[in-house]
Amino acid sequence: MEPFRKIDEVAAPMGTPNVDTDQIIPARFLWRMRDDGWGHLLFNDLRFNDDGSEKPQFVLNRAEYRPARVLVADRNFGCGSSREHAVWSLYDYGFRAVIAPSFGDIFFNNSFQNGLLPIVQPIEVCEALRAALEQKPGAHIQVDLEAQKIIAPDGTEFDFTIDPFRKECLLAGTDEVRFTLSQADKIAAFEKTYENGMPWM
Repeated sequence: MEPFRKIDEVAAPMGTPNVDTDQIIPARFLWRMRDDGWGHLLFNDLRFNDDGSEKPQFVLNRAEYRPARVLVADRNFGCGSSREHAVWSLYDYGFRAVIAPSFGDIFFNNSFQNGLLPIVQPIEVCEALRAALEQKPGAHIQVDLEAQKIIAPDGTEFDFTIDPFRKECLLAGTDEVRFTLSQADKIAAFEKTYENGMPWM
């Protein structure tokens, strides 16, 4: 996955609460491999009719929001079953951050493992951001992970919190497993020192 950089991108509002992982990526697509690409399947049943034509009322089918890289959602985004594929589809579409009042726990953790930044903000902040994006379609939101700030279309700044280790991994474009493997020499040295200090073990 790519290292997370400061972004200044079109943001899309999605004001529906409890958007679950089956809405993000329907279960019938889960047989696909990770490298097959998932972006075109994002929100499939919300975006498309049965004949494959677009539903014009869906936010990502509007020209102003198609290039969105930030999603401003409502509470409990990503609830439901524990499919990592939901994060894959958002990431492959191009999203790098999702701002919401709350997230499904497993979706929240999966996001960090796959390069997507989930940002928790108060309900009133999310409502204000969505209202600004609806009033001015195509407006940008900035996300500065290093400074832990969101900058709204009108320039208002909001701070957010993030676990320091998860922040470090996102900035480096790595996950917990890759980070651990990168420390193999240090781990081996520790084990050797530990073994020498306790020869009876």
